[in-house]
Amino acid sequence: MNWKEIYLDEINNTFSFGKEKLFQDRTFLDTLKFHAPGLAPVRDESGWYHIDVNGAAIYRERYLRAFGFYNKRASVVTENGSIPINTNGEKIGNILYDWCGNFQESVCTVRNKNGQYFHINLEGNLCYPPTQHYSYAGDFKGDYACVMNEYQQFTHINKQGNFLHGKWFNDLGVFHKKFATARDKDGWFHIDFSGKELYTHRFATIEPFYNGRAFVEDFSRRKVIVLEDGELDFLRLRE
Repeated sequence: MNWKEIYLDEINNTFSFGKEKLFQDRTFLDTLKFHAPGLAPVRDESGWYHIDVNGAAIYRERYLRAFGFYNKRASVVTENGSIPINTNGEKIGNILYDWCGNFQESVCTVRNKNGQYFHINLEGNLCYPPTQHYSYAGDFKGDYACVMNEYQQFTHINKQGNFLHGKWFNDLGVFHKKFATARDKDGWFHIDFSGKELYTHRFATIEPFYNGRAFVEDFSRRKVIVLEDGELDFLRLRE
């Protein structure tokens, strides 16, 4: 059975393969979708755990919460904290965190008991020294992630913890199609890998570029399309 073809009914917490309902002899109180290599988090009266495509639990432990597998790692919540596990149900490392994210590009964001954010690798080891812990750290995309310092300023780092451009912003997005969204005291705009702005405009809201165009809203609440060179295309809307 191809796990990619298993459909989840999130309202009724049931799984289907084609027109056939799966695991009809089982009652799940909560469910999440199947992820590679073909495992899904479910909850019944015993707690949260992961099942395979046959509906069998892949380990004996039960958790307060279990999340989907990414990079063959999943985050689970115990009474004492969160920790990632592998597809055999074995815990990665022996550190219980205050919170664990999902592994993206073989790296996971975690938060320790002191409220500091940082990244760990597939073996559970730190990606960079503890002196580089942050007030917030996001997922990696395209080898770079956004982090926030204690002054609520954002920048991009790589997986070794090195700064990409060393510039700090009031808010920041991940890179998409070679550009990232950023915000300074005047508003939102787009930057390149060097942290340089693509244009001088500033906007109230902004989206990433798709095929050379981004949907934005100016401070007059007008809906606008901005091109990568900063040219503006004002949408024709009925007043």
